Amino acid sequence: MESPESNANPTSTSPASNFIREMIKDDMKTGKWGGKVITRFPPEPNGYLHIGHAKAICIDFGMALEFGGECHLRFDDTNPSKEEDEYIKSIVRDVLWLGFDWGEHLCYASDYFGQMHRYAIELIEAGKAYVDDLTAEKIREYRGTLTEPGKESPHRNRSVSENLELFAAMTRGEFPEGSRVLRAKIDMASPNMNLRDPVMYRIMNVPHYRTGAEWKVYPMYDWAHGIEDSIEGVTHSLCTLEFEDHRPLYDWFLKNIADIHRPQQTEYARLNLNYTVMSKRMLLQLVQEKRVNGWDDPRMPTISGLRRRGYTPESIRAFAERIGVAKRDSIVDVALLEFCLREDLNKRCKRAMAVLNPLKVVIENYPEGQAEELDAINNPEDESMGTRKVPFSRVIYIERDDFMEDPPKKFFRLTVGREVRLRYAYFITCKEAIKDSDGNVVELRCVYDPETRGGGAPDGRSPKATIHWVSAQHAIGAEVRIYESLFTKEDPHDAPPGGSFLDNMNPDSMKVVTDCKLEPSLANAKAGDKYQFERLAYFCVDEDSGAGGRGLVFNRTVTLKDAWARIQKRG
Repeated sequence: MESPESNANPTSTSPASNFIREMIKDDMKTGKWGGKVITRFPPEPNGYLHIGHAKAICIDFGMALEFGGECHLRFDDTNPSKEEDEYIKSIVRDVLWLGFDWGEHLCYASDYFGQMHRYAIELIEAGKAYVDDLTAEKIREYRGTLTEPGKESPHRNRSVSENLELFAAMTRGEFPEGSRVLRAKIDMASPNMNLRDPVMYRIMNVPHYRTGAEWKVYPMYDWAHGIEDSIEGVTHSLCTLEFEDHRPLYDWFLKNIADIHRPQQTEYARLNLNYTVMSKRMLLQLVQEKRVNGWDDPRMPTISGLRRRGYTPESIRAFAERIGVAKRDSIVDVALLEFCLREDLNKRCKRAMAVLNPLKVVIENYPEGQAEELDAINNPEDESMGTRKVPFSRVIYIERDDFMEDPPKKFFRLTVGREVRLRYAYFITCKEAIKDSDGNVVELRCVYDPETRGGGAPDGRSPKATIHWVSAQHAIGAEVRIYESLFTKEDPHDAPPGGSFLDNMNPDSMKVVTDCKLEPSLANAKAGDKYQFERLAYFCVDEDSGAGGRGLVFNRTVTLKDAWARIQKRG
């Protein structure tokens, strides 16, 4: 497994040096762009944003914020066949949730359709664009290969007047889809395949969600991208590495349009996480085939899924800063993302006691009918969070895993004849395990030492284990969803011949545990509230709570075990 994309200290929160930050610093020193920094985040509204987009958001908005500039949120809505208003709303929500704001700079590629169209006519008039009748299949065939030059279309040398007339007819909707395209006239022998007369416009008889039926031709991304940046005055067009080979085309388009602002495109490595797929096409397939419960399923790497699972915007921003910005692709261990989350939740989450697999314990020498309240710390990392009262009574629940009849040598929790400490309460000793007809332990009979209230003994003795518990009389029920990785392989794309990434899905990625017992302080917990269930993990109240007659529903956000710290220790 490769290390993170930069050599930033994983426990540091100070901004790490990276080539984009240094480039902008140099531009500011030299006065390039008049001292301005204008970036943009340009998502296509054809799916929900994922953790890879979160990195891009942090870079685009973060750089503008750091250097006193502005970042535009721009929807690249040039393909109406795949775009929906639902995706627009989800993207807006995600960017705001991450803590960034575009102010008055909310933009749409569709706002510039008219201007793009005029620029296309300008290229036709200059003899630098032409209408081609070749089918999409023939265009691919004529483009050649990486080792062989392309072949010119028989329509490449049409006259300017004919191209203008045909493009006007395309625009009026006089031709069927797929019958003609507008292509730039560049170089069919270029070693860069992107410069072999790329398509600028295609015919689409599809209404646009914003412009309706006004347009019958729609711009391709490579044509639209640079023009959008130019119109908005973008100075630093920050893209992922897959656009590096497109940069000569980006520059060619801008160079060949008169009197137009020409931004600087710079590429960086995209985010790749192990055990995770980042392709929107694959994520859409998971949703459409109902292999997950929607875009916001807590197992999904979408921002909405991470939010529902209990991730915080602070943890994602810290993760983006720690992995840094690199010029080459690498794989980041998902354990680092979990480290950033765990570090943040540890500081902000209240503690609570919850028993997910309850085993009944009767404390025989505790007075029947009596109950008392004990003080419990809300967060040992933050004294200002104070304390809470936890009720205690004769009958409690403990985790079934905290008792063994025949324990191994290093098992220090409860067994017959052994004393343990109950968190915030008393020392108890197990006297007997009650079994059902099948031999399963269903109840423990214990005694407590009333002199150990609060967890300490006057004689100084100290049990080797402290376990959590919940008073049976006061407990509230809940459903808890335990999530694991959605895929079983570090590289989900590593499928057998003829297979797909779906073959690597984890059948145990979600386990639903019912009849969990929680301390009563959680009774009024609301969707989105986050807690550390002591000794177990961090959990978040799911939005399903209360729906359809349900009680509380909790999602396990992340375990208490720190895998990233172990990885770092191994070096």
